[in-house]
Amino acid sequence: MKNIVVSVSLAALGTAGLHAATSASGDNPRPWGVSGTFDGFYDDNINSAADNAKLGSAHRGSTGFEVAPAISLNWPWEEGSSLSANYVYTFKYYDNKPQNTSDNYDQTHAFNLALNHSFSESYAVGLKDSLVIGQEPDFLRAGNTWATYARVSGNNIRNVGSFTLDGRLSPLLSFEFGYQNTLYRYADDAIGGTAGLLDRMEQAVHLDSRWQLLPDTTGILGYQFSDAAYTAGQPISPGYMSDARNSRSHYGYVGLDHQFQPSLSGAIRVGARLTDYYNDPTESDAISPYLQLSLHYGYAPESYVEGGVTLDRSATDLIGTGPSGITVDSETTSIYATLYHRLAPKLYGSIILQFQNSDYNGGIYNNSSEQYYTAGLNVEYKFSANLSGHIGYNYDRLESGEPLNRGFDRNRVYLGITASY
Repeated sequence: MKNIVVSVSLAALGTAGLHAATSASGDNPRPWGVSGTFDGFYDDNINSAADNAKLGSAHRGSTGFEVAPAISLNWPWEEGSSLSANYVYTFKYYDNKPQNTSDNYDQTHAFNLALNHSFSESYAVGLKDSLVIGQEPDFLRAGNTWATYARVSGNNIRNVGSFTLDGRLSPLLSFEFGYQNTLYRYADDAIGGTAGLLDRMEQAVHLDSRWQLLPDTTGILGYQFSDAAYTAGQPISPGYMSDARNSRSHYGYVGLDHQFQPSLSGAIRVGARLTDYYNDPTESDAISPYLQLSLHYGYAPESYVEGGVTLDRSATDLIGTGPSGITVDSETTSIYATLYHRLAPKLYGSIILQFQNSDYNGGIYNNSSEQYYTAGLNVEYKFSANLSGHIGYNYDRLESGEPLNRGFDRNRVYLGITASY
């Protein structure tokens, strides 16, 4: 499943981080680098408050500024082996204080580490870890689906660690074994808060057999076991604790990885998932479809487009208690596309588009759905190899009808500069 994960990495970054991603583009001949970004911004709905929220309370906007120093390391110490790491600290000041906070500022931290080592031509291992501490939902998510759409004040933690072992058994047959651990810890730990609903540890183990069908085509036959354990230990509804949403799942899937041409590649996984909600007597085992599809096309120097579709079950911040139990999760379809284009020798543009449809399972929200749209546009001008300016716009829209009725719009604009060495 590694190729699928790599292909959605920029979409998973979220539109809020679009300017940071594009500003980091370019080659650095040194094994290390430092940079700093300064932005001014305006956000017309800093709390992602619903359209029907009373003006002057949760539904408010703010101007402000953001300062983000960063440091990175990229060290290839031998053929097939490398170590990379980066850390970004962001200080964000709001003229109008966000909800549920005593300060006018946010601080976020993002740390990424990757270690790859080849023991031989046939065997290689990879270790990765991604730790973020922040408030925005697109910053805290793992993968390319949202469990909550609103900003959450405080030092919220999301950590994803993974291990992969790739081995080649013959010229036609290879395998990939992998383990991933994803941890969520939210600061809002009051009864009924985000922590009780979404604090969890998700673990997944997969084994893929890879068959070389053609020189440019690899067939996949795979299995994955996943476990989601909700860890807050809080009552989330009368008669239900956090761990009522615990589940264990078995995936079976087939797929293809294909290199259409040197600059165009694609991957697909299609299968089914069997989920057991073993702590909730009102929920029976559920069988649902599973899909991962991605395409990447580098159509010109320093220009590419990529996109894809995912379909799977995911966590939700809704609880929806009713006679039939609680809302345990959602069946989520996500469609995403990213375009990065060199407009002129020193001018670059980026667009991120994503759509998410969530169909909720269980409780009074059973079979209810919401649609989330997000778009980001960024233009960057490189004055020199070490200095660039950027301007951008992000738009978010949640469509949420009865009985949910929590839809909102959010517009963000920013203007800034990045210096690097």
